[in-house]
Amino acid sequence: MKLTRSQTAAFGVGAVGKDMVYALSASYVMYFYQDILGLPSTFVGLILMIARVFDAFNDPFMGILVAKTRTKWGRFRPWLISGTVLNAFVLYALFAAPDLHGTGLMVYFGVIYILWGVTYTMMDIPYWSMIPAVTDTPKDRENLSVVGRTCAGVGSAVIQVGTLLAVAFLGAGNERVGFGRIALIVAAVFVAAEVFCCAKVREHDIGKMETSSVGEMFKALFRNDQAMITVLAILLINGALYLTSNLVIYFFKYDFGGEGWMGSYTLFTTVGGACQILGMMVVYPLLHIKLGNTSIFKAALGLAMVGYALILAVCFLGFGSDIILLCVCGALVFAANGILTVLTTVFLSSSVDYGQLKTGRREESVIFSMQTFVVKAASGVAVFITGIGLDLIGLVGDTSETGVVAAQSESTIMGLRMLMTILPILGLTVAFLFFVKKFKLTDSRVQQIADQLHGKRDQPES
Repeated sequence: MKLTRSQTAAFGVGAVGKDMVYALSASYVMYFYQDILGLPSTFVGLILMIARVFDAFNDPFMGILVAKTRTKWGRFRPWLISGTVLNAFVLYALFAAPDLHGTGLMVYFGVIYILWGVTYTMMDIPYWSMIPAVTDTPKDRENLSVVGRTCAGVGSAVIQVGTLLAVAFLGAGNERVGFGRIALIVAAVFVAAEVFCCAKVREHDIGKMETSSVGEMFKALFRNDQAMITVLAILLINGALYLTSNLVIYFFKYDFGGEGWMGSYTLFTTVGGACQILGMMVVYPLLHIKLGNTSIFKAALGLAMVGYALILAVCFLGFGSDIILLCVCGALVFAANGILTVLTTVFLSSSVDYGQLKTGRREESVIFSMQTFVVKAASGVAVFITGIGLDLIGLVGDTSETGVVAAQSESTIMGLRMLMTILPILGLTVAFLFFVKKFKLTDSRVQQIADQLHGKRDQPES
């Protein structure tokens, strides 16, 4: 099954659209409801964690539904389109909250956010599950994973870089109005991108996708030890990333400070987004010429930890207001994360073949549903830690956009810095240790498995 350029491009366009939506929610929901609408940070963090974990537990059920789907349009595309349209409507409702206060706003936020997560799952699992169904060649799957993750990074970077400035412009200084308008624009781009993706990408039936009960499904997953190790790595890596992304806006507003904090935040996220894309598109391909994927993965984990340590050192040495130094240190973290994001998707795709060879079952949707499951679980825990952390360190909220913002105590600033760096370092260290000890899907082993599966398919049935 040859992968065409048009299919690859369309898959990438779909990734841009869906990650624009995800980045807007993941990066700004806490800020929108806590700093702009005035809900308590611990409450917002708790609701976000509950909603994301609840939604994460729905992901395996979505994997089963996809596996059971049979239509003339394919197994994945009907879910991708319906989930996209519903999620676009809910996204707008999330950032266009009515004029409610207190309990009313809390209830509205909880219900709408849960709906957002459920509808996003409807399209996200089918999207990534298509990779093994589009091509059965390991190299093509790797390339499609790189394109998908790279374009997802582009979508995320667009939101990270332009949102605050676009909000200020579209809302004419009113952040609440601005967020509603930017959500409407993002929702429209999202629908257009996924429709284009579904129109161009062709699915192929490369083997029966077995369906099972939830209990049987988890038993099969636990038998696939390589998928489980990859899932653990995704959990820890994304937990570190989301913790930092949730806190960095508070760092620039209350620690970096100054009238131009929004511009500095935008510059930092611009550099970070660019480095993340470069990590995916340039650094990883160059390293892959000489190194295997497992070696690159370990090196990227180490690079990210060094970047976090340098950010902390820069702050404590009195250079926390030097945007150039902060960008250099952040570049290491974001470039490493770009590489890690590509590789975890590659490893998951490889684990599908590994599982089929080991158990005789092909579990695309089940395994890729676990990717979404752990990403959401990680983001939920990270945002809950963010909410509790902001209250524990005594951060005083302030809705001011420019000029002098609420002054914070020295202990609050120190706590903010450590939350943003030390906890991610600990998570990445655990990921490194487990990966080194347990992961065994090297490039040569992946090719060997693919050859064995091709041989089985080519054998005539008796």
